[in-house]
Amino acid sequence: MDTIEGIIEDIIFTNEANGYTVCDVRAEKVIVTAVGFMPFINIGETVKVMGRWVEHPDYGEQFKVECYEKLLPKTSEAIEKYLASGVLKGIGPATAAKIVKRFGDDALNIIGFNPQQLSLIRGISLEKAINIGQAFNEQQGLRNVILFFQEYGISPIYSTKIYKLFGDRSIDEIKENPYKLSEMIFGITFKTADKVAMSLGIDPMSTYRVSSGIKFVLTQGAANGHTYLPEDKLTELTAQLLEIQIDQIKDAIIRLLLDKVIYLEKDEGVNKIYLSAFYNAEKSVCKRLMELSSVEFKGDVIELENRIIEVQKEEGIDFANNQLTAIKESLTNGVIVITGGPGTGKTTIIKSIIKLLIKEGLDVALTAPTGRAAKRMTEATGFEAKTIHRLLEIGYSGDNEEMLFSKTEANPIESDAIIVDEMSMVDILLMNSLLKAIAQGTRLILVGDIDQLPSVGAGRVLKDIISSNMINTVKLTDVFRQAEESMIVVNAHRINKGNMPYLNVKDKDFFFMPRQRGEDIVSTIAELCYKRLPASYGYDPMKQIQVLTPTKKGITGVLSMNKELQKYLNPADRGRSEKTFRDFIFREGDRVMQIKNNYSLRWEKTGLIRSEGQGVFNGDTGIIQSIDIEEHYMTVIFDDEKIVEYDFSILDELELAYAVTIHKSQGSEFPAVIIPLFSGPNILLTRNLLYTAITRAKDIVILVGYESVLQLMVNNVKETDRYSSLSQRLIKGFSGIW
Repeated sequence: MDTIEGIIEDIIFTNEANGYTVCDVRAEKVIVTAVGFMPFINIGETVKVMGRWVEHPDYGEQFKVECYEKLLPKTSEAIEKYLASGVLKGIGPATAAKIVKRFGDDALNIIGFNPQQLSLIRGISLEKAINIGQAFNEQQGLRNVILFFQEYGISPIYSTKIYKLFGDRSIDEIKENPYKLSEMIFGITFKTADKVAMSLGIDPMSTYRVSSGIKFVLTQGAANGHTYLPEDKLTELTAQLLEIQIDQIKDAIIRLLLDKVIYLEKDEGVNKIYLSAFYNAEKSVCKRLMELSSVEFKGDVIELENRIIEVQKEEGIDFANNQLTAIKESLTNGVIVITGGPGTGKTTIIKSIIKLLIKEGLDVALTAPTGRAAKRMTEATGFEAKTIHRLLEIGYSGDNEEMLFSKTEANPIESDAIIVDEMSMVDILLMNSLLKAIAQGTRLILVGDIDQLPSVGAGRVLKDIISSNMINTVKLTDVFRQAEESMIVVNAHRINKGNMPYLNVKDKDFFFMPRQRGEDIVSTIAELCYKRLPASYGYDPMKQIQVLTPTKKGITGVLSMNKELQKYLNPADRGRSEKTFRDFIFREGDRVMQIKNNYSLRWEKTGLIRSEGQGVFNGDTGIIQSIDIEEHYMTVIFDDEKIVEYDFSILDELELAYAVTIHKSQGSEFPAVIIPLFSGPNILLTRNLLYTAITRAKDIVILVGYESVLQLMVNNVKETDRYSSLSQRLIKGFSGIW
């Protein structure tokens, strides 16, 4: 094995996901092209690479690196080049030159052991000096962690997350319990953690390993919408995952039951097994719904009728019979559900209920699951709506994964009535947190469309409440004349009934553009976004046009579509900074989406009323305002005007959002929606997915692709069933047998 020591002169290519790099190394007076896995190296760094010489058919002689070591540069010239490369947060070329001019060959010792001396340099505050020193020392510890986990196929990105969580104890923590990798690090799979565990000598039959496998299968079940799994399903999936016999799983289940990590409930011959959080949430939601719905508000019937007539005059409308029923039930019942499709008057009813409650001198809180949905509710009603998280006053737990709310049983929401819109999006855990914070005697009005996709999180709360027939429910069925003029509304109801939509009706808002190849679908959509729709309707493609696709992968999937649309809508430009991440690029001006809940990420709002808080949530979208390569962060302004700084180490929480999956669009509304229709898995090409997509559009829907796929989606009523017991609990609870 040969060894070369030198300075990184240029980085020709690097894959940030796995650290594979092609670079030029200056070894004395010779430049050598080195190739191999060298994560987190930078121009100007001094390295020792060990490997062998190979002959590439196109690029000639190269040095294939089998292992490498970073060395600290020794000369002033090398130190300046190293610091100027951006390797340390807070130091760019100008600052690097100042540091080396002041401290010479001793600059790195000063940074590592006496960083406060950097504050002697003009432009470097004491705080910044200390931060630079911390970054330098963290980098040394991070290097060891990256090299250790590289052996197990864990990428530098995830090694950085491990280091941020455990610091200098990272290696010891994972050696002690390898399964912390999948349980605590977003993006690391159980199989990866298991591979590390096996290589560290963990017994494949150990109860600890089997217990971790069971928890992982239940967690995956929750990610797929299930609040529990039947025991036979759980043991079967765990046996497949761990490659062990089902009998060997029983002991671990008993231990987890004794530790109350999981719960088992027998129901009509089925053993249902829950993670404790979902078991407790289901029981609590049932109990609180029963308690809240037990309250009735009696008043003068004639007076109520007169007030409703007064509101009709003010709004210039005549309520349909089921609308009148919904309004009266909302004013007299503790809990009511109002459900209906587009054009059935849900918003009109909400506005009227708010007015009637306010006329009674009552305080009303409006809320919805997402920022976009809350914003829509505000615009539609004229009254402020908050996200459920904001209504509950989310707090920082000191842990990036746990929600803490200020509003609880002990400190309930101070409102006489709470109206929740887009209820189909609310999962069982969020519903539990909301109900616990609602005081007895508060009216609760739940509004949603039962035919929309279910929540991303576990449970099917709205559907279970309605199907139980235990909570007062009013179904709105009449489509009003004004709504009937929209083909979007007409076709939504046609699709819901299993009928093909009317296509390309003259002077209407619903269009179909047939295309026979995936490439043609993509190019047509790109042209619609950057040229035709802005020219014809004046739409801003960054804010008013949204591509909604059923799939993540494939030529019309999110990943591919975003790369293509970025080329047209926000092309490379010298005036815009960019950051390469994995196999795509973030660029100033890009539209992006948060893809996981981050409860501790801080935000602020500027303007006339300045505010700040924490929590950015799965599905929030915004625009990249700036990328600071020197300071290693980017700033995103979200649609609800939150300004958030993202350290480069958490960029895996963001994705480009020119195209998003239909699931991610729930609760949103866009002036123009474009939907690619291309072949894919039948499980994704369903009626309710298509219905959800077209009901996201306010002004115009354009379908592009295969008419056969459109027909397939209209006919495909198959939905992935969810294991959930809320409906049965409500039935038993109200029947007195729970």
